[in-house]
Amino acid sequence: MKYELFYWPTIQGRGEYVRLALEEAGAEYVDAARRKGGEKRMMAMMNNRRLDPPPFAPPFLKANKQVIAQVANILLYLGTRHGLAPKSEAGQLRLHQLQLTITDFVVEIHDAHHPLGPTLYYEDQRPQAVKRSDEFWKSRVPKFLGYFEDIAARGGGPYLDGRRVSYVDLSLFQIVEGLRYAFPKRTKRFERNIPCLVALHDRVGARPNIAAYLRSERRIPFNTDGIFRHYPALDR
Repeated sequence: MKYELFYWPTIQGRGEYVRLALEEAGAEYVDAARRKGGEKRMMAMMNNRRLDPPPFAPPFLKANKQVIAQVANILLYLGTRHGLAPKSEAGQLRLHQLQLTITDFVVEIHDAHHPLGPTLYYEDQRPQAVKRSDEFWKSRVPKFLGYFEDIAARGGGPYLDGRRVSYVDLSLFQIVEGLRYAFPKRTKRFERNIPCLVALHDRVGARPNIAAYLRSERRIPFNTDGIFRHYPALDR
């Protein structure tokens, strides 16, 4: 099956979690909105009343005639079909639960630099962003990453689900990568508290398909338009 991934063409954003899964699986896919006319086609699909329901927002994945939206939902679909999730229902639900927790954390990462909302520029909410980022690193990062560190430490294998890599491992790789870009100073200091997650990040990054992807032009560089944004005033 050849997939079509629809997401904004100039940022990693939430689409990157899906890209990492497709790349690790070696699945054939097209990053549709990066092609000529692709972004216009993406917007048309979101307004297509024949889809029930149409996607609320990107990313969404077209698999034959099926259109699947929401990151955790897409990864649940891909994971069960490409060996990135257990075969048992209990195992699949466990990973889905972890991915939904990552989804919650991604919202908080974004809100660290845009606490008053995405319709305002960062410069219009910089004082609030400084305060929010301080609180983010004081309480929210330890809570979320401490939770995943504990799960990684209790695991019986090199990955969260044992000896086989899962889409949750790929998503946690992206979390660490993104925090290193957005908050290099704070992340470097904090990483001593999460040695298992750092080791997991390194293990995922060394996987052949992921390493090749990271070197390729398919990997959009981090920038200050995505979820992870580097603003020096927030990285103290």
